[in-house]
Amino acid sequence: MKQVKLIFTLLTVIFLLIPGQSFSQWIQTSGPEGGYVDCFGVDGDTLYAGTYGGGIFVSTDYGSNWSDRSTGLTNRIINAIVTDGSNIFAGTEGGVFISSNSGAQWTAASAGITNTNIQALIISGSNIFLGTNGGGVYFSTNNGTNWSTLNNGLTNKTVNALAENGTYLYAGTAGGVFLSTDDGSNWSEVDTGLTNKSVYALAVKGTDLFAATAGGVFLSSDSGATWNIKNTGLPFTFVFALAVLGTDIYAGTNGGVSGSTNNGTNWSTVNSGLTSNDVRSFAVMGTNLFTGTHGGAFLLTNGAISWTPVNAGLRNANTHSFAEVEGALFAGNYGTGVFVSTDSGALWNPLNTGLTNKYINTLIVSPTVGGPTLFAGGTGLVYRSTNSGTNWSFAGTGISGYVNALALKDTVLFTGTAGAGVYSTTNNGTTWTAMNSGLTNKYTSSLVVSGTNLFVGTTGGGVFLAPDNDTNWVEINNGLTNKSVRTLAVSGTDIFAGTDNGVFISSDTGANWSPMNTGLTNKAVKTLHIHKSAIFAGTDGGVFYSTNNGASWSDANTGLTDIKVGTLFVYGNYIYAGTMGSSVFQRPLSQLITSVQPHTDELPVTFILHQNYPNPFNPTTTIQFALPKASYVTLKVYNILGQAVTTLVDGMQMAGYKSVEFNADILPSGIYTYRLTAGTSTDVKKMMILK
Repeated sequence: MKQVKLIFTLLTVIFLLIPGQSFSQWIQTSGPEGGYVDCFGVDGDTLYAGTYGGGIFVSTDYGSNWSDRSTGLTNRIINAIVTDGSNIFAGTEGGVFISSNSGAQWTAASAGITNTNIQALIISGSNIFLGTNGGGVYFSTNNGTNWSTLNNGLTNKTVNALAENGTYLYAGTAGGVFLSTDDGSNWSEVDTGLTNKSVYALAVKGTDLFAATAGGVFLSSDSGATWNIKNTGLPFTFVFALAVLGTDIYAGTNGGVSGSTNNGTNWSTVNSGLTSNDVRSFAVMGTNLFTGTHGGAFLLTNGAISWTPVNAGLRNANTHSFAEVEGALFAGNYGTGVFVSTDSGALWNPLNTGLTNKYINTLIVSPTVGGPTLFAGGTGLVYRSTNSGTNWSFAGTGISGYVNALALKDTVLFTGTAGAGVYSTTNNGTTWTAMNSGLTNKYTSSLVVSGTNLFVGTTGGGVFLAPDNDTNWVEINNGLTNKSVRTLAVSGTDIFAGTDNGVFISSDTGANWSPMNTGLTNKAVKTLHIHKSAIFAGTDGGVFYSTNNGASWSDANTGLTDIKVGTLFVYGNYIYAGTMGSSVFQRPLSQLITSVQPHTDELPVTFILHQNYPNPFNPTTTIQFALPKASYVTLKVYNILGQAVTTLVDGMQMAGYKSVEFNADILPSGIYTYRLTAGTSTDVKKMMILK
């Protein structure tokens, strides 16, 4: 009996670990890890991280591992966290939340707050103070049950920071520093010498008060009465965060971290090991310093000279785009760059060598001689990789404006920018040419190709068409009642436009548009993805799909804990959703549409071996693969000892998408691998028979 139990337990563990397992809802994949960390909270040896869109995470081992603690948070944009030892308070863009069980459960605590965009929190004795974005200061004397305003004398009510030094309470605002000596009942402006009044953070060091501003660091040694600038050696003067560690002070800027050992008289850069230089927050735990960036959390231990990334379990990436290259799934993330998974999302790895700007909005694959070329577009314009993301090189010379979209028409690559319109290149990004004739709105959001036609969606200007390889744009907005177009997609001869007010369809090359929103309960559409006869829409309210060309929509949000979806992609047997703050989710495609076969009227660009589905299985499963050219193909299955147990394919195969059914009726339960070889290309994946 004990042996049977042991075998069952082992198989259960294997089932949990193996990629491609079967499930009946959205499941969050293992990453990508690291994203916007905007604030920290410290409670003894417990560290809390507040993220932008991903909620709150907790670590009890100095950041080595993180766990999501967002249950009950109806707003996951976290700007401030404080704790009094018994309760934890979180300030979000949707009010205040309180937890009395280490973040396991949160409840709203915003009664009396009319401006719920919370920017700062501080606990002073039995009082809790908060600063808002436009509503000034509030306080509570009963653990957040009720709140009241404290704005007498506070002439600027955009409060970004709060600090306390004895009986003095300070508020850092968009209009300078204010002081209260009576628990916030009255405020007075104290900013003589503060030449930049955009204050983002305050820090107390003994009797000294430091202010982080858009113009550097300022120091006051007389309770804010006078200020002196302290920027010598500070290479970046847009300062968002400050921290005091012993006798040292640290400044977090848009160019990394700087430290001073002499009260800000001189600064030196402390960026070694910091892969993201856009710093937003600090936390001090004993002799350890944590920093939160747009690329995750980092730790500087006592005596260390280099930062260590501490992002395991911190699944809060802002994923904007997907692409498939040679059987691997790539994710473009805003702030953390490009990640790749070769096992259907079970493991993600960063691929950012040479990617000097990691704010990625879009990815596209171009088939070229010698192998596919992957392009990444974002705020750093365009980067190119010819070795599946291992190395990147800049390919944006001649482009202006942030890149929001990429599209490929034959051998011509197009890019759509925010403010500078559309560019094209015929030499893989070596040079670019603007093509904006007739484009009256140059804030582009999407590009799509249909035959010889190129369509561009703009923010506020609707849709434009460059017909039949022409370089002149024509506005095509008849019937398009919302011109804030976020995404475009093509299905046969139909063009779909996702806007701020739903989906529109055109069946006549954009000459006329009609709304298609029945069942689409959230009309803030961010992305559209076509797979065979199904259309998927990612919105601010989750994922919707239609199997009748948009005539009606059904929601598909079970298990999707972050419903702000910015991108969707079908890869193998799954659909993947990139969220705005919780990384990537996956779901079996077969749960939503009846067939998971890819397009058969198009030839694949790259060699691909997909994860089998279902997996685990008993006794049959389907293995799909793609051949970009005719090849001699072998597909074999091996046991855990490496012995071939069956050959599924052995012979010449034409280019195209292939599907093979594997019946394992005569094989015992266990882990197996299947190897596909086509010419010089080879790939191997795992699968599990569970009887």
